[in-house]
Formats: sequence, structure tokens, C-alpha cells
Amino acid sequence: MISSTRAPIDQLGFVTDNLDHAVQSWTERFGVGPWTVYRNVRLEGEYKGQPTTVVMNVALGYRGHEQIEFIEVASTSPSPYQDDKGVALCGLHHVAWIVDDLDAVAQEFEDKGLVPVFRAENAAVRVIYFADSAQPGALFELIQGQTSRADHAAGVALARIWDGSNPITEIDLSGL
Repeated sequence: MISSTRAPIDQLGFVTDNLDHAVQSWTERFGVGPWTVYRNVRLEGEYKGQPTTVVMNVALGYRGHEQIEFIEVASTSPSPYQDDKGVALCGLHHVAWIVDDLDAVAQEFEDKGLVPVFRAENAAVRVIYFADSAQPGALFELIQGQTSRADHAAGVALARIWDGSNPITEIDLSGL
């Protein structure tokens, strides 16, 4: 079995303070799309050892085999997406891998010296973000969800045939 860290990176994650602008800019400038925008995504978990609930808006788009993610935090609770004063940590935030066994790969990361800083989940997904003292400022995310790998493959396939029309689909999760 190939090491998960040798597998292709599935996602480049960015934090933004204006999700709609980021999506529009990347669509117009770089041809990324189509996008699915999820409003009011809620993650329950632990950040740096303390319980937290994070609410955010998330946009997922594709270019080639890469998923581009934009995260706009909508809550003030502690999270890896903002500094201690609640200011969004805008810019490239993390690289991520979709995995089939989150706990096993997390142990592999820890065995290599990475430190888990954020563990969270909702009904659709479990995630763990890791920090690496050799690379301050960058985070490394593991993602496991029942449909995560299939959703990624479908997004890549759709991006291949996308003609630029109807660039955004929105889903509001506030009622969940």
C-alpha cells in the first residue's frame, strides 16, 4: 500500500473574508468551476484541545484533478481559520487528502511528527487538521466522508465538460 502522503493531493484550501468574490474571481481569472457553495456548514469538534463549534460558508470548485476550496468563517468560535482575535487567516490555508480510514492515516501523520490541531465532524464528514513545526503557517488536512471520494470524482468529471455556464450551485444547510 502506498503511503497516504505519497497519494496525490486532493484539495487546496483557502480562507477568505469574501467567499462570493473569491469564487467569482477564480471563475473569471482561472476558469475554475463549476462551484458548489454550501452556506451555514456547521462543524462540531475540538481546536487545540478545547471544544468548539464552527459555522462557515464553503465553496468547492475544480480545476484538473484538484478541488479548490474556499472557506469563509461565519462564527467567532476558536478555529484554525482565524487568529486569536477572530480575524480570518486569508490565503492558502491547507492541502488535503481524502482518505478511507481517517484514524489510521491520522496515526501515520502523528508517527511522522505532525500534530493534530483541529478535529471536527458533522453528519457528512470527519476532518483532522495537522500542523508541522518544520512548515509553520501551513496545515495538512485529512478528510473522510461516506461520499467524499465519489463527490470529488464527480466534480472532476463535471469540470472537464463544463462550458462556463451556470457556475454556482448553492445549498443552504442552516436547517440541518
